[in-house]
Amino acid sequence: MNGARWPFSDMQRLSKASAFLVDGAGAPFRALRQVGLKTHMAKLYFNYATMNAGKTTMLLQASYNYRERGMTTMLFVAGHYRKGDKGLISSRIGLEAEAEMFRDGDDLYARVAEHHEHTTVHCIFVDEAQFLEEEQVWQLARIADRLNIPVMCYGLRTDFQGKLFPGSRALLAIADDLREVRTICRCGRKATMVVRLGPDGKVAKQGDQVAIGKDVYVSLCRRHWEEEMGRAAPDDFIGFARN
Repeated sequence: MNGARWPFSDMQRLSKASAFLVDGAGAPFRALRQVGLKTHMAKLYFNYATMNAGKTTMLLQASYNYRERGMTTMLFVAGHYRKGDKGLISSRIGLEAEAEMFRDGDDLYARVAEHHEHTTVHCIFVDEAQFLEEEQVWQLARIADRLNIPVMCYGLRTDFQGKLFPGSRALLAIADDLREVRTICRCGRKATMVVRLGPDGKVAKQGDQVAIGKDVYVSLCRRHWEEEMGRAAPDDFIGFARN
């Protein structure tokens, strides 16, 4: 289930970039070695980053690696702002795969356990994991602990105001393996924060944690984020070129 559509040319390029992907998503590849080894316990992984760091591409690549070896994966994506029952995980470079959606109140452990009874599941992948409820994170932990199925979560750590998402907070607290997926700010520093740009192109400083619309998100380093959010004056950044 959940087969990704992979043009051959795209797979060739991704194969050549495998060193980058292993560095950024080593956890999924280590988890491959857990399959079939009853003495090894599966783990709950959290790969976190800011926007446009390549999290979704890494997820799709890791799921493809399982399926290429004849294994079954289950993919989940947040359904909070989607209609219908079927979701789609898509990356900025054009790769995509069908996925099941999760919403508040869903029992992910029950859904996976039921499917696992009929078809052996070798790995679970969760995109937009920041939207998970705390209880759903514990359900994912039970999947790893009781069903011995590795669970790979990918998502944002903080919102545009620098506050933890509920799902990210829970994952940071109980996940077995935490891995930062890095991207860069406009100045070249590592980006760890994100700002929200409204339809007018201006930085939003207030608002709901989740906004559905034409808002754009930009990843920044902490210094530039504080400047854009009005928390520190530009003069505080002596010798730091503004863009």
